[in-house]
Amino acid sequence: MHLFAEATTKFTLELYRQLRESDNNIFYSPISMMTALAMLQLGAKGNTEQQIEKVLQFNETTKKTTEKSAHCHVSAGFLDEGNVHEQFQKLMTQLNKSSDAYDLKAANSIYGAKDFPFLQTFLEDIKEYYQANVESLDFEHAAEESEKKINSWVESQTNGKIKDLFPSGSLSSSTILVLVNAVYFKGQWNHKFDKKHTTEEKFWLNKNTSKPVQMMKQNIEFNFMFLEDVKAKIVEIPYKGKELSMFVLLPVEIDGLKKIEEQLTADKLLEWTRAENMYMTELHLCLPRFKVEEKYDLPVPLEHMGMVDAFDPQKADFSGMSSTQGLVVSRVLHKSFVEVNEEGTEAAAATGVEIGLTSAPIQEDFCCDHPFLFFIKHSKTNSILFFGRMSSP
Repeated sequence: MHLFAEATTKFTLELYRQLRESDNNIFYSPISMMTALAMLQLGAKGNTEQQIEKVLQFNETTKKTTEKSAHCHVSAGFLDEGNVHEQFQKLMTQLNKSSDAYDLKAANSIYGAKDFPFLQTFLEDIKEYYQANVESLDFEHAAEESEKKINSWVESQTNGKIKDLFPSGSLSSSTILVLVNAVYFKGQWNHKFDKKHTTEEKFWLNKNTSKPVQMMKQNIEFNFMFLEDVKAKIVEIPYKGKELSMFVLLPVEIDGLKKIEEQLTADKLLEWTRAENMYMTELHLCLPRFKVEEKYDLPVPLEHMGMVDAFDPQKADFSGMSSTQGLVVSRVLHKSFVEVNEEGTEAAAATGVEIGLTSAPIQEDFCCDHPFLFFIKHSKTNSILFFGRMSSP
């Protein structure tokens, strides 16, 4: 899975580059977006398919595998055509494991226009690789009812956290195809914060401005690393069961985040979060309670990342879905939610694609009282499920 992890990390950061221009909080699920796009890629052909593959970062990763296999005479089977979808299939299976330690669900659904002749092979592949629910809806005569139906499915899959993914009026009689992916996560910290230690503290938005926040605190051993080159530190805060963790990347300086953002690469992020590069140390950890809800309309960022033809009626090629001409992607929506408190974290995201530390001698201080990056990783597959920037709790 390591090449898959590399591709998902690259996608995470490429998308982050597109979103980071504002000073706002950022929160999204790269895995949710990638899954929706990978389902779309199953039905794409020609340039449209290649561009989606490029945005998903699989073409680079595939090249590496092919080069390696040329040298070592091993099969280049890791990320060839079918196998990209097999990787997602494996990931879906991993993510949907129910556990008493946390609740994690990933679900996929496709809604096609009533009587629209989808190719049988496309429908079978979607079901096989993405365990997707495939349904016909009457967009032409009942766009509003169709909208409600899709939104209520997303709401039910995300425990009520993602409501109205498609706002009223966003689907119309010309809608042909809607792809939806939803991710929901609720986890308890491996070591909960004691509410008695939560106090009001200042969070510095920049060197001159602060705001009061509820700051949670604990002294305990964590996996930690000091990053000399970017003047930052990183901590791993595991959830119960230790299959998932939140990583927090905190600049030393109050306004040091821009510098980290400029230097952040997939290789560095993978390197910094490798277990063997971090060490257990006692930390005095302060983390603000926060709740973030974000919504992104993704066509522009995706076009900047190289996926252009899918949105162009003259160029889009979705002949792998249907022999009917004129299929085009009109909306790609992503909505996400995260809440972090003393007990743990609750996070959800959905993507819709429409077509038509105490008395220890050396104790580190890790106080998140100024802007930081945070992400939730699935240890076994090394995949980033959620990624965010906390500019103002």
